[in-house]
Amino acid sequence: MQHLKRWLTALVGIPVVLFIFGKFGPESEWLMSAFLYLIAAWGLFEFNRMAARTAPGAVKAAGHVLSFLVFACAFAGRIHLLLAVIVLWALVPMMLVTFTAPPPSPRSTSDIGKAVLGPVYVSLPLALLTVMDRYPQGNMWIFFLLVVIFSGDTGAFYSGKYLGRHKLYEAVSPNKTWEGAFGGFLFSVIAALWFLHLWPIHAADWRALLLVALLSLSGQVGDLAESMLKRSHGTKDASGLLPGHGGILDRIDGILFSIPVLYIYLTLRI
Repeated sequence: MQHLKRWLTALVGIPVVLFIFGKFGPESEWLMSAFLYLIAAWGLFEFNRMAARTAPGAVKAAGHVLSFLVFACAFAGRIHLLLAVIVLWALVPMMLVTFTAPPPSPRSTSDIGKAVLGPVYVSLPLALLTVMDRYPQGNMWIFFLLVVIFSGDTGAFYSGKYLGRHKLYEAVSPNKTWEGAFGGFLFSVIAALWFLHLWPIHAADWRALLLVALLSLSGQVGDLAESMLKRSHGTKDASGLLPGHGGILDRIDGILFSIPVLYIYLTLRI
């Protein structure tokens, strides 16, 4: 039943993603930014519910407001303002905790740290996709990233299920295996070469293979990192939003870690 739910969710989600990132019409740019912001907002809600339950409500609300400002800056092309908003991610929670959560205690620092970690972990990488979309063939690079990470997730899941024998990191994720990790990497490489054959946005050379290797590795590390968060707080899934997958964070954990890798590559390449 879980497998059926996973595939049904994918069958519903894939057309939505193709439409939003496919540049169909002049409204596609703001539609993509709005879509990414909604994903970030829900992912931040999941993070706060899982890891920042004790943080004051005003602090968590500020994270959502500042996340919106990051997307607004990215959409408007005011990249120079992003640094100021990111600084506010630290300063605003400090101010709110100072005036709304007396007396000071060690928990105050913990709440501030979580308030900063959530948006940086969830919102900022997704906002970078809005910036990357403006690069030459930016939307195709986003599709490339999604193909590499999602095919790796699928490959790791089924390779681990049917071939897995040796635990990868049992203390964090008991079900993940080295066989699954290798299968995910192999699926990512095959999917990337297939994509570049159909849409040659990059030569299928050693640089492409290096990029895919870094994306696959960062994606799998992102998966483990989110498993660490869930295990640290006794949570099985970030939420039940996506049948067969769990929550938004359960679906995009690998993407969040791989976005900066692709962003750095494209920025240096351009």
